Amino acid sequence: MPSPPTKPFLKWAGGKRWLASTIESCLPPTYNRYFEPFLGGGAVFFNVAPHHAELSDINSELINAFVQMAQNVDGIIAGLEALRVNRSTYQRLRESRPTCMLERAIRFVFLNKTAFNGLYRVNKSGVFNVPYAGYQRRAIFSAAELQAASKLLAKCTISVRDFEESIAEAEAGDVIYCDPPYTVKHDNNGFIRYNEALFSWNDQQRLAVAAKKALRRGVHVIVSNARHASVRKLYPGFSARTVIRASCMSGAADFRGKVAEYLFVGDPRTT
Repeated sequence: MPSPPTKPFLKWAGGKRWLASTIESCLPPTYNRYFEPFLGGGAVFFNVAPHHAELSDINSELINAFVQMAQNVDGIIAGLEALRVNRSTYQRLRESRPTCMLERAIRFVFLNKTAFNGLYRVNKSGVFNVPYAGYQRRAIFSAAELQAASKLLAKCTISVRDFEESIAEAEAGDVIYCDPPYTVKHDNNGFIRYNEALFSWNDQQRLAVAAKKALRRGVHVIVSNARHASVRKLYPGFSARTVIRASCMSGAADFRGKVAEYLFVGDPRTT
């Protein structure tokens, strides 16, 4: 039997763990490099486990956590083991500003696993301001899972950069998976206005242009996005699959439900 997929070591709002196997089924049987320019928690990357990946994001704290996980997993494990999971530890770390890269990664992972809904949010001054989730009666990490993630990440190139730069580097025979920030809460009412703070409409257009250029170069391109008519128009030549997921971002269970999203697939073999 094949071994189970490596688990992501971070929680991430909008993460695609629920869709990872579907996305993997959209990949060609063979390819050269795997690109993921909106890394987030990396759920799809960990599920696919490519032989070589180019991982990137504009969030420097996130990327540092991935780099340290690849290069110094034992240090991260030791640092997390030394921390008690309680509100006072959370508040102390949230207010701290470590300069050591390893300490920053430990702080990032701890806050991510103990913050409300695993959110990563900063204020206008760039200060992380998500409240403590409360003790959840479970370990915040598994040493074996972190070591497995480290082993896979050690084979990757991990960098801070804009998605357009990453996509432009992909060549014929490569694969790109893009998961830009978006909310589906307002699909039918004010979609562009409500998404502007997450990922501007200009960025949506830049992404679509970059994706279409990559497809013309012979790159297999997959893009997750909101199911909205204005977004669909950005991807002529791509097949558009509607996928359904359960929404769990509301604090109250009564306000959670199912939402539809698009999965755009650009296959150079059929274009």
